[in-house]
Amino acid sequence: MKYDDLIPDLRGRMPALRGRLLSNQPLAELTWFRVGGTAQVLFLPEDEADLAYFFGALPAAVPATVIGRGFGELKIEPGNRVRAGAAVPDLKVSRMAQQSAIAGLAFLRGIPGAIGGALRMNGGAYGRETKDVVIEVRGVDRQGRVHLFANGDMHYSYRHCGLSENIIFTEALFQGMPGDAQTIAAEMEKITEARETTQPIKTRTGGSTFKNPPGHKAWKLIDGAGCRGMRLGNAQVSELHCNFLLNLGGASAAEIENLGEIVRKRVKEHSGVELEWEIKRIGVAS
Repeated sequence: MKYDDLIPDLRGRMPALRGRLLSNQPLAELTWFRVGGTAQVLFLPEDEADLAYFFGALPAAVPATVIGRGFGELKIEPGNRVRAGAAVPDLKVSRMAQQSAIAGLAFLRGIPGAIGGALRMNGGAYGRETKDVVIEVRGVDRQGRVHLFANGDMHYSYRHCGLSENIIFTEALFQGMPGDAQTIAAEMEKITEARETTQPIKTRTGGSTFKNPPGHKAWKLIDGAGCRGMRLGNAQVSELHCNFLLNLGGASAAEIENLGEIVRKRVKEHSGVELEWEIKRIGVAS
């Protein structure tokens, strides 16, 4: 599908914009599944101020969705703290903390994606969650205002952040604790080994697909409903870990989403438990 070119109008409203505006931009290369359609406009901000300027001038009726990466600062601060832009991969944050002998952030090694996603969904792994280590978060709202949120302002719960979806996170400050670099490295190596043994991390996947319902493990429910290895076109439920959906090559976004809905239906019929998507699905079908 090809959309009308909005860029001339947007440029007219935003003469001081420094970032890039791209019309009818394919999105598949920006997603973990390597699927997706076309964005009418893709904006790549130069920095936080540029993003704030963009939203300050963008008409409220124009919908906006966060995708991809944009803010890449990463540095160590006094008191065993790490400041990371929303675009920084979780793995990179855990590595810098380890190299600086900062303990408490090794669990980020087990979370695919970048800091922005971890902030938005309270990402967690191996017994810890983002809410356990984040001190403050910066973000920009749809009116172009920059906010600073304390941990309590985020209203975190299991795989959920209570802040409005209209807030775009730009960076976060994390609190670690004094540690031993070699001990932390060994902890991260165990996480790596566990992921490689139990998860299809070298495939096109979006990570865990469904949240664990209270009192249940999503993968066990999926397995019990006979969905392990199930295929729909080129989309498949992983045989290694059945809470992962895979793009075997050439799958469409619709195939992946429809496969997930089939899994949800079968689990509900088999166990009476309703699975909730953990992966965020955006846009409209075309």
